[in-house]
Amino acid sequence: MSQVRRKKDPIFPIGFALRESLKGYNANTFMHDFFAAVVVSIVALPLSMALAVAVGLPPQHGIYTAVVAGFVAALLGGSKLQVSGPTAAFIVILIPIVQQYGLRGLLISQIMAGVFLVLMGMARLGRVITFVPYPVSTGFTGGIALVLATMSLNELLGLGITTFDQQYWEKVIQLIHGFAHINVAECLTGLITLFVLTSWNKITTKIPAPFVAIVIGTAVGYWLNSKGMAVSTLGTRFSHLDGGTMVPGIPPYGPFTSQNIDLAHTILAWPDFTEIRSLVVPAMVIALLAALESLLSATVLDGMTGQRHNPNAELIGIGFANMASAPALGIPATGAIARSTTNYRFGGRTPFASAMHALLIMLYVMMLTPFINHMPMASLAALLMVVAYHMSHYRQIINIVVMAPRRDTIVLLTCIFLTVFIDMVAGVLVGIVLASLLFMRNMSDLTETKFEDSYGTGPKPPKLPPNVMLYRIQGPLFFATAEKALDRSHFMNTHIKIVVIDMENVPVIDVTAIVAMESLLLHIEQQGIHPVLTGKGQLINKIVHRLPTHTKDHISYFPTTEEALKKIRSKKA
Repeated sequence: MSQVRRKKDPIFPIGFALRESLKGYNANTFMHDFFAAVVVSIVALPLSMALAVAVGLPPQHGIYTAVVAGFVAALLGGSKLQVSGPTAAFIVILIPIVQQYGLRGLLISQIMAGVFLVLMGMARLGRVITFVPYPVSTGFTGGIALVLATMSLNELLGLGITTFDQQYWEKVIQLIHGFAHINVAECLTGLITLFVLTSWNKITTKIPAPFVAIVIGTAVGYWLNSKGMAVSTLGTRFSHLDGGTMVPGIPPYGPFTSQNIDLAHTILAWPDFTEIRSLVVPAMVIALLAALESLLSATVLDGMTGQRHNPNAELIGIGFANMASAPALGIPATGAIARSTTNYRFGGRTPFASAMHALLIMLYVMMLTPFINHMPMASLAALLMVVAYHMSHYRQIINIVVMAPRRDTIVLLTCIFLTVFIDMVAGVLVGIVLASLLFMRNMSDLTETKFEDSYGTGPKPPKLPPNVMLYRIQGPLFFATAEKALDRSHFMNTHIKIVVIDMENVPVIDVTAIVAMESLLLHIEQQGIHPVLTGKGQLINKIVHRLPTHTKDHISYFPTTEEALKKIRSKKA
C-alpha cells in the first residue's frame, strides 16, 4: 500500500495566501474585502499613530508603517486574513533602540531584521518559532502590557512628563510625582475616550469602538481648547518640514514623496561594519518578536476561520514588509491580532482586504489631515491603555498561577519580572532557558532503571540463570539522565558474566548518552562481562558504530529482550 507523502514547502513560498485567494475571486468577494478594509483602516489609523508616538517618534512613522508594511505583507505573506503594521509588543524594545541609535539605527536594524525573517522562512523555521512555551509568551506579553499601560498614564492624565527615565521603578516614581501636576482638561478628554472605548460595544458592534471614541475624544478636546483649557493634540505636539518651513501637525501626504525619499536617502546612507555589528542584536530581537507575533496572530486566525496559513511564507512576507517599510520611514511591523480578527469579523475574505486597508489609510491622511491634527494625545493614550489591557492576558496569567504546575508559574512570573524591570530580551531568553531546564528535569524523572533477576509474564516469572543480569531502561536517554542511568557502579557485581541491557522502551538517545553508553560498554568488557543490547536497530547502531572492532564483536544485539533471553537460556541448557 503506497503512502501519501506530504508535499514539501518550496524554499521560497512567497505570496502563498494571495495565490490561494485568486482561485475563484469575484465581485462578491471584493465587496466583502472592501467593507472589511474600510473598518480595519478606521481602527488602524489612530492606533498606528499612537504606537509611533509611544516609541518616541512623530505619528507619521506609524502611518507609513501601516501603509507600506500592511500592503507588502498582505500580498507576499502566508495568511489570507493577516493584517500587518506597528504593534504594541514592539514598544518596549523600540524605545531603547531609538534612544540609543536614533531613527537611523532603528531603520537599519529593521532592514536587517527583515533579512533575518526572510532567511528564517527560507530555512523553513516557521513551525519551530512557535515552540516558545506558553508561560514564556504569556509572561513577556503581560510584562510589555504593564510597561505600556504605565507609560500611557502620562498622556492619559496629562501629567506633563516629557522624558521617562530608563528603569521601570524610576518611571513609576516619575508618575507618582506627576500626579501633583494633572492637567484636568487632558485627563477629562482621556477618561471620556477610555469610557467610550470600553463601553461602546455594549451598544453596537457594527461601528468600531476606536473610531467612535477618537471622534468623541477629538470633539471634547476641541471644545475644551476653544474654552481656553489646554489639551495637547497631534497638531500642537508635532510638526513637519514643508518647503523649508516647519508646519504644525503631520504631513498631508503618503510615504513616497520626493521629500520623504530624499530624507530616507540621507538617513539610510550605507552603514559601516562597526555600525552593522552594533545593530545585530537589536535586529535579531526585532526579527524574533515579529516572527512570534505574526505566527501567533496567524494561528489565532486559523482557529477562527478553519483555514491553514503557511508559516514560512508568512515569515518571508513580513520580512519583505519590514525591508520595504524602512526606506519609507516606517517602523518595524508584524501581524496584528486585533486588526486581523477585526478583518475577519467584518467579512474579510482574502489578502486584498489587508492591502486595501493600507491604501485607505493613505487616502485618509491625504484628505483628512486637518481633522487628524486635532486628535488629542490623551485620546491616543486611552487607545493604548485598551491595547495594553487586551494584551495583558490577565485571565490566562491568573489561570496559570492558580491551576498550572508550579514550574510553569515560576517561568511565567520570571518572564514578567525580567520584561518589566530589565527588558523583553532578558525575559524571553531567561524564560526559555528556565522552561527548558525545568522540562528536562521532568523528562529525567520519566527515565527509570531497574535490575531484574527474572523475566516473563504471570505472577511468578521464571528466574534468569544465576550469572545473568537484566538491566531495564525506560524513558529518554539524554544528557540529563545519562549519568544516573548509565552509572558504572551498577555493574561491579563479580559473579555476573552476562548483562542484558534492555532499551526497548528508550524512545530517543542523544550524543551525551551515546558517549556514556560507549564508555559503559568498554568498562563492562574490561570486567569480563558479555553485554547484550536489545532495542530498535537504529538506536543500537547509534551506540556501537564508533566502538572499536574488538568491542563490537564482543557485544550481542537483539531486537527484543525476549529473543535475547531465549537465546541465552538455550545456550545454558
